[in-house]
Amino acid sequence: MTTMVLYNGPIYTLNPAQPVAQALAIRNEQVLAVGDEDSVRAVAGPQIEPIDLQGRAVVPGLTDAHVHVVLYGLARQEVRLTGCPDLATALEQIAATSRRLPPDAWLRGNGWDHTLWGGRWPTRADLDRVCPDRPAVLWRKDGHSLWVNSRALALAGITAATPDPDGGQIQRDEHGEPTGILLEAAMELARTIVPPPTRAERLAALELAIDEALSYGLTGLHVPPSTDPSDGSDTLIDLQGARAAGKLKLRVLMHIAGAQLDHAIALGLRSGLGDDWLRIGGLKLFADGSLGSESAHMLAPYEGRNHTGIAVIPPAEVKAIVARANAHGISVAVHAIGDAANRSVLDAISAARLTAARLAFPNRIEHAQILDPRDIPRFAELGVIASMQPIHCIADMAMAERLWGARCATSYAWRSLLNAGATLAFGSDAPVETLDPWAGIHAAVTRQTTDGKPEGGWYPEQQLTVAEALAAYCVGPALAEAAAERKGRLIPGMLADLVVLNGDPFQVPATALHTLRADLTIVGGRVMFERSSQV
Repeated sequence: MTTMVLYNGPIYTLNPAQPVAQALAIRNEQVLAVGDEDSVRAVAGPQIEPIDLQGRAVVPGLTDAHVHVVLYGLARQEVRLTGCPDLATALEQIAATSRRLPPDAWLRGNGWDHTLWGGRWPTRADLDRVCPDRPAVLWRKDGHSLWVNSRALALAGITAATPDPDGGQIQRDEHGEPTGILLEAAMELARTIVPPPTRAERLAALELAIDEALSYGLTGLHVPPSTDPSDGSDTLIDLQGARAAGKLKLRVLMHIAGAQLDHAIALGLRSGLGDDWLRIGGLKLFADGSLGSESAHMLAPYEGRNHTGIAVIPPAEVKAIVARANAHGISVAVHAIGDAANRSVLDAISAARLTAARLAFPNRIEHAQILDPRDIPRFAELGVIASMQPIHCIADMAMAERLWGARCATSYAWRSLLNAGATLAFGSDAPVETLDPWAGIHAAVTRQTTDGKPEGGWYPEQQLTVAEALAAYCVGPALAEAAAERKGRLIPGMLADLVVLNGDPFQVPATALHTLRADLTIVGGRVMFERSSQV
């Protein structure tokens, strides 16, 4: 039996008992041995497949703890407005795409951020100027606002007389007419009439996203349903299809959409069902909206505003849903951005402890972007995973300063949470932000943009070390799915998921962390990605 042996480079195991090794052996999908080269070769035996690292560093395979993987692949094929500096540039891109589309096609897009445009919300009139004859729907970068043109509004039957749905808002002008911006639950009024992608298109998008993930050294993904109610079941079907076709090249934890709780209970589904490649996670709920859409639910009004955002699910209802899910062995993964939303979720998890069944996985809060200082210790006290996306800090810091002011001291509070004993599980929230985990590690360590702003970092007291940030992409996600004895570190007997990097994260300047990439990504002992070729 052939044994793969990696040698001649630092192997960072994330094992406190043996932090760095010289060589590592892999057999039967598992790590066989870790240590100095002579001892590893002795264990490996005569039949080996040697891999000379030539000084390159090895780390455990990373896991993105929050990624909308199919949506990310689909978004790669739409109008991408990420980073557009002004409305005029965005409209130029939209117009160019519209000219290329068949006459009967919808125009779809994503990634726009009106805070880069002076805070002015775009309108249907803006879209109508460049795309008057076909329906156009463009999601904001956070997925919590939808920008549509007059054609799409008409097809959806949205008029001045249309009431705001529960948990949503139709933006209106001074005459009460819809402006073309739909917030939170109001997005469903238009989304229901948008033709969905075909199954073949979804599978192609999934394959595209997986290949990109492997190129960064990601060997696992935690996939929550998005604000699209069909996303949960459709994405689970996609993942099963990819696995059946031999194209699921990394490990996936798939959460359940909140709307499907009754079905999950009726079927007897429990968190943890599945195997090392595809497992069922927790129930994904939305307690509030987003910062950029000013729909994150806050304890006090936004700076210069007279509102506190939107409780997408009222706190009392959150408490009831969490209790019911936990009582049936289903953990929860609750989207909460604002401090009020985070408190309501922590309160709900605390209340559910009395009646909860034995849970395979811990409960978790997705994002936890701003916390009241009194709630930070509660994550550890309640065993709640802080599933956070460090790249949001860099993308949102200017907006956060404007809308949250001094409260930003406990926003993106990784250090405070870690010091309080909480488990951090880091991810990207792609397609909201880049899928690249090294951009996230750079953000966590520096709290700066890639061009070094602000000097010294934004609220630098919340910075992490490289080891802590890397652990949040490796060990934290494993703890979040109760698999820390199987993955997240490089220890004999654990799954052979690891990455050979083009640089050493512990030696490069912190300002260069975002430039790291995978030269080789191994999942279950198989090479799934090489920089020169992919398998």
